[in-house]
Amino acid sequence: MSQSSNEAKIILALQALQNDPALTNSLLANRDTPRVGKRWAHNFVKRQPERKTRRFRRYDYQRAKCEDPTIIRGWFRLVENTIAKYGIRSDDIWNFDETGFMMGMIELGPVVTSSHRQGRPKQVQPGNREWIAVIEEINAEGQSIPPFIIGAGKDHLANWYQEYDLAGDWVIASSERTVAIAS
Repeated sequence: MSQSSNEAKIILALQALQNDPALTNSLLANRDTPRVGKRWAHNFVKRQPERKTRRFRRYDYQRAKCEDPTIIRGWFRLVENTIAKYGIRSDDIWNFDETGFMMGMIELGPVVTSSHRQGRPKQVQPGNREWIAVIEEINAEGQSIPPFIIGAGKDHLANWYQEYDLAGDWVIASSERTVAIAS
């Protein structure tokens, strides 16, 4: 049995036993050992130098599926077959990407405060956030089309963008409607 398989079984057993102390104590009842405490699983891992705990983060199921090598290989096989079947040239294969940026979005980060301060510091998020949409394209040969940037508003003045040194071929447009990005 592989080491990773053994580790997975140990982790599953620990999780099951940690979630049900009565089950753990019933296993210990046949032995001359004390009952488990609240932090017994944590202490068990601490006594094992080859083990350690890590924080996990939530991960969306749909995103995880996109990282499955079998699914990825299947997708590329389909693309290769389609290219071969229809004789598509590489300069006719384009990636089109549309993404949005929320203006005025506050990022999480460290804050220096008084050591006597009570509670967590807060930063109020502005209530009137707007989106900027960016559309960009590149083909399999590395050729790109200049980005198309859309912001909310009736009109934009050219001098609003002069200090940002944007390339001259970028297209900047405005939309009176709310700029929405479908994900």
